[in-house]
Amino acid sequence: MNAPDPVARLRVLAAGLRAPLYAEARIALPFDQVWAVIADLEGELPHLISFVREFRVPPGDSERKTAQAVDVLGLRGPFDVRLSPGWCLMQSRLVTMGMAAAPDGTGTRLAVCGAARPAALGPVQRVYRRLLGTRRTRAFFREVERRAALR
Repeated sequence: MNAPDPVARLRVLAAGLRAPLYAEARIALPFDQVWAVIADLEGELPHLISFVREFRVPPGDSERKTAQAVDVLGLRGPFDVRLSPGWCLMQSRLVTMGMAAAPDGTGTRLAVCGAARPAALGPVQRVYRRLLGTRRTRAFFREVERRAALR
């Protein structure tokens, strides 16, 4: 039996998390070009997510790492990161974020997911989704596409 592609896998994860932020898009650029932006967490994540100022990832080829995020207010937090071709899952004690991509003809299907981990934040997540979710995901996809086109 074949495993689901990374985008389908992230869709299932988002449903299980009841993620307030989940979206998919098709980018008319090759997978390798798009994934190069996503996989460069340290260099690109601060450009893709407005509230991330820095994301420090230790060097090495390991698929599992512990990274350090710094938000725009200067607050720091560790993230467990799993990164492999087409799949990125990052978790802190407060947040789960995922990105997945799969080739789609000459383009790339890309998905993004975000959820707060404490169940008590459920109402806040629902308000966030209504007020900012669509706008944030569109901005994310536009910036990925823009930065991938430069590679």
